[in-house]
Amino acid sequence: MRKITLPQVALFFLLLGTILVLGVTTTYGLLGSLSLGDFRGIAMVGGAVVIIYLYAFVMYRLFLHFMPLVEGSLDEGSRDEFAAQVNILFYLMLFNSLIRTHFIPVPLMRLIYQALGARMGANTYSAGTLLDPPLTELGANCIIGHDAVLFCHAIEGRHFTLSRIRIGNNVTIGATAIVMCGVIIGDDAIVSAGAVVLKDTRIGPGEVWGGVPAKRLR
Repeated sequence: MRKITLPQVALFFLLLGTILVLGVTTTYGLLGSLSLGDFRGIAMVGGAVVIIYLYAFVMYRLFLHFMPLVEGSLDEGSRDEFAAQVNILFYLMLFNSLIRTHFIPVPLMRLIYQALGARMGANTYSAGTLLDPPLTELGANCIIGHDAVLFCHAIEGRHFTLSRIRIGNNVTIGATAIVMCGVIIGDDAIVSAGAVVLKDTRIGPGEVWGGVPAKRLR
């Protein structure tokens, strides 16, 4: 695993500081003059958390606009690696608490994943975890089962790779399944519960895959 460098940490905390200042200032401006009664403190903190995360989504998307994630093997010291490492910091420090929780309702998680850059077709929902939303594409009428995990990065020693996951329409991914980077899944396919789909696997339309590692069952 490559070390996250001081410039990467400095940029992230600069962005985080901006998010916090904007969030606290906006919260005070919107709620500070309201009569909130005995629950004023709780209302202010709750409002601040929501507003801070809204600013975090905006700042994160602005960051990706200027430093987009690039697919492929990332050279050490490159601009592409810098962007990927700062992206990791966003998730370690801010977004994991959202996407790894079971507290937020699944329909709301759809909006959160879209805010983070995932492409999700109509009537597609995830009760699992999309670890790299900007590189995840799902078609319409898909369901990601409870505690399934999809990730578009591979960290193998010092080798660091990003590769998009593409999923077609009407796809079912079972509970606790794992889908690794670079996987392409065709329309109407099914990945069984608990399956581990290895990186760069191609699953054809209508196929059913399962097992560890996943293989075509029918």
